[in-house]
Amino acid sequence: MISKKTKYALKALIYLAQEYDKGPILIADLAKEERIPKKFLELILLALKNNGILQSKKGKGGGYFLGKPPRKVSMGQVIRILEGPLAPVPCVSETAYAHCDECDDEATCGIRMVMKDVRDAMANILDNTTLADVLEKIDHARKQGKNVLDFVI
Repeated sequence: MISKKTKYALKALIYLAQEYDKGPILIADLAKEERIPKKFLELILLALKNNGILQSKKGKGGGYFLGKPPRKVSMGQVIRILEGPLAPVPCVSETAYAHCDECDDEATCGIRMVMKDVRDAMANILDNTTLADVLEKIDHARKQGKNVLDFVI
């Protein structure tokens, strides 16, 4: 399960992706629009800036904006920045591997085998889903919703 911090980060990034190439967005405006506590959002945006996902501009007309196109920012990158490795157990992590003390033989550990499949499936989806893909999903869902007939009287 992702933390509230990561969920807020993803909400903020989706908003910034929608506003891509329109200039910097003030933290206060972003916080209000996405209903994210401003102080918490400041910390989140700073972490994303420090990891190259966002850039900022100071002064009049300043704020935060995506540091690269939405097509270049994957959900997996963001989640790893804020949550750490995707692996449910350390012995299957590709970025933070650690041997499990209670395991006698990793090669035949059934738990490890299943958790590696879980990690691989999650990584495949998250690393191959960009902010642009999310915007397309949102747009598609909105279009689908407009085609629904409502016969409520």
